[in-house]
Amino acid sequence: AGPAESKNEAAMSELVPESRQKPVVPMKPVGINANLLGYIGIDTIIEQMRKKTMKTGFDFNIMVVGQSGLGKSTLVNTLFKSQVSRKSSGWNREEKIPKTVEIKAIGHVIEEGGVKMKLTVIDTPGFGDQINNENCWEPIEKYINEQYEKFLKEEVNIARKKRIPDTRVHCCLYFISPTGHSLRPLDLEFMKHLSKVVNIIPVIAKADTMTLEEKTEFKQRVRKELEVNGIEFYPQKEFDEDLEDKTENDKIRQESMPFAVVGSDKEYQVNGKRVLGRKTPWGIIEVENLTHCEFALLRDFVIRTHLQDLKEVTHNIHYETYRAKRLNDNGGLPPMTVETEENHESNL
Repeated sequence: AGPAESKNEAAMSELVPESRQKPVVPMKPVGINANLLGYIGIDTIIEQMRKKTMKTGFDFNIMVVGQSGLGKSTLVNTLFKSQVSRKSSGWNREEKIPKTVEIKAIGHVIEEGGVKMKLTVIDTPGFGDQINNENCWEPIEKYINEQYEKFLKEEVNIARKKRIPDTRVHCCLYFISPTGHSLRPLDLEFMKHLSKVVNIIPVIAKADTMTLEEKTEFKQRVRKELEVNGIEFYPQKEFDEDLEDKTENDKIRQESMPFAVVGSDKEYQVNGKRVLGRKTPWGIIEVENLTHCEFALLRDFVIRTHLQDLKEVTHNIHYETYRAKRLNDNGGLPPMTVETEENHESNL
């Protein structure tokens, strides 16, 4: 009996697994310097992104709106230090002013430091030039929404392009006439309608026509009128992501906006240096001199500090708002046209 019991015990011990202790989880090291663990190379992702952007390049589309004669084309040329406006692309001043607002888009490829940028300048000749300017912002609003629609149609295709061409308007420079008094009803109506669909940056054109006191008072008056009428311009308060952004943008909103600018694509010799400027009987107004005008602040704001943010706000806020509304109105998809049906069939 003894040997039989011992055999059964042995068999039972084989069937019942031994209880194992749980492995001890090591405590998270506290206060250890990451450098002690060696170099991984995570920081190279910035360089990888830079190389990728350098190869593909990027798009930037800027719209200029305002009455004729405020120097829109000249300012854009000054902004990019290149002949990028419609004036340099075969347009002449003898052309008849259009009866309604026409939209003219001109594309250029600008390269600087190995970085390629496809720049599109959208001009709006005829805006505010008529006797009756009722609803003259509608063609501009229609154009902006058409670009969103074009992008949306590319997005919902079954076989999407690897890189969708971006024709959406990232920035709209609205030129205010330097009257020194107040904004016109047309200015207020335009910004009220368009601030919901595009990033508007108000600028006071030809600021050299005002004295320093007039300029300061006019800027304050414009800011007050925009606030009273509930018009939000870029950078909008609700889109500030953190305290640093808020501090920086608050300073721009309260001190710089609207930028009082002077544009010129002509060079003059001043103290042995070639500078962009405007020649007057009492001297040369230097465009890039902060004591003369705020052009340098505008250029730094649009190109050197907020260009990527302008693109992101356009995509994440304005385009997303349009996209959500369109998909909601049409049960999830844009309406089928003959063209989209043919594309759909070819994709299938």
